[in-house]
Amino acid sequence: MSTQHARSDRAFNRSMLIKLVVVALLMFGFGWALVPMYRAICEVTGVNNLVQRDTTAREARNTQVDMTRTVSVEFDANARGLLGFKPEQNSLDVHPGEVMTVMYDISNNEGRTIDAQAIPSYAPKQATEYFRKIECFCFTQQTLQANETKRMPVVFVIDPKLPKDVKTITLSYTFFELNKPAVPQAPKQAAGA
Repeated sequence: MSTQHARSDRAFNRSMLIKLVVVALLMFGFGWALVPMYRAICEVTGVNNLVQRDTTAREARNTQVDMTRTVSVEFDANARGLLGFKPEQNSLDVHPGEVMTVMYDISNNEGRTIDAQAIPSYAPKQATEYFRKIECFCFTQQTLQANETKRMPVVFVIDPKLPKDVKTITLSYTFFELNKPAVPQAPKQAAGA
């Protein structure tokens, strides 16, 4: 092998290494930028904003209460893992424009501290834009100590502009643990043992 050939191989390898490092840095930068880009896109399009405070709730709070209508609001609670989660009442009759509060109980039945988050959903889907949460435990992550129980409020108002054909709204929460530790796997036994 000639020295000329060895030099060209080293130059090629160095050039390839530089290109790969640049590509890796660009990929890292793009991955790092995805989170703020995702948030900006969601904010602009209104997608994935279920757990944000309703900034128009104050306006709805100052509206006249429509005493001619009653909407039944049903409360549903689901939990993943060893969390206990339930509303203190299953339903409530509400006049649109009336500020209401309902309490939920959440229990950590684990022997360790956990961080959890609630995600709301609404039925019928068209009611989502008329159900205004003023205060909600779903706005932030909740930390529960081992075997702790908390009472948490949801303060809401139903916009009087809710279509007249909507007589019942179901507010459903799913509460799940964040960053659940991995379950250690039992060691595998050798075949024939």
